[in-house]
Amino acid sequence: MNPKLSIIIPCYNSSLTLNDTIISVISQSFIDWEIILVNDGSTDNTDTISLAWSKKNPRIRYFSKKNEGLAKTRNFAISKADGKYILPLDSDNLVEKDFARKAIEILDSNQFIGVVHGNATFFGEKTGVWKIDKFDFKKILAFNYIDACAIYRKALWDEVGGYDENMPFQGHEDWDFWIKLGLINVNFQHLNEITFKYFVSSNSMIRQMDESKFLSNQDYLTRKYTRNFHNSYVQLLHENTSIVSGLVKNASAKALLYVLFNRIKNRVWKK
Repeated sequence: MNPKLSIIIPCYNSSLTLNDTIISVISQSFIDWEIILVNDGSTDNTDTISLAWSKKNPRIRYFSKKNEGLAKTRNFAISKADGKYILPLDSDNLVEKDFARKAIEILDSNQFIGVVHGNATFFGEKTGVWKIDKFDFKKILAFNYIDACAIYRKALWDEVGGYDENMPFQGHEDWDFWIKLGLINVNFQHLNEITFKYFVSSNSMIRQMDESKFLSNQDYLTRKYTRNFHNSYVQLLHENTSIVSGLVKNASAKALLYVLFNRIKNRVWKK
């Protein structure tokens, strides 16, 4: 019988953190899971660690391939998954004990919910709580504020064609994925609690992304979803213009507020 949840762990030079990530999965309260562990051409001890875990626990399935990047590795892993639900888990993050159990109770009881996500705590070089907001399509168009560590129906991955493998730089594949789900009106359920621990390191892929790489990815997404960006901008401008017109009667003050609004909007979109 197939497991209900497939936990997807791509690995690249993950020998220092992988053990703790796997232990967090094994220690959770939900038991109907499998791990799809994929070594994306690591040059450290990741292969040895992964093989040892796969031999120790039959629910851990291990694959090794040449280095191809995060999107291709996630897609490869999910193509091997047998679960009805998918949980992408980075090889340095830790899943909270009750996240999968609570998320799958929601998904099993409501067929109209497609994704369940929550908040996180930072550990490593940064501490504190990462409060993640509810899904909003206009907001996810502007910037990525929902981490990949969420549980969703595998059928949705099939429907939207998986993670985009053509982005200029790795690190924003989940951003594109959430936009694609928003375009087909998938319902997201936000758990207002800590669902995973997010490891912060200066050596991580996302921390090494400089402004030029970020802007290249942002430009790529803007071109890809140009009509959606335009429609959201027009709607947002109309809503705020109506509010300003109703509240401000002085023409000069109204014009100034329009300028300020557009400056704020442009700054938000550059995050």
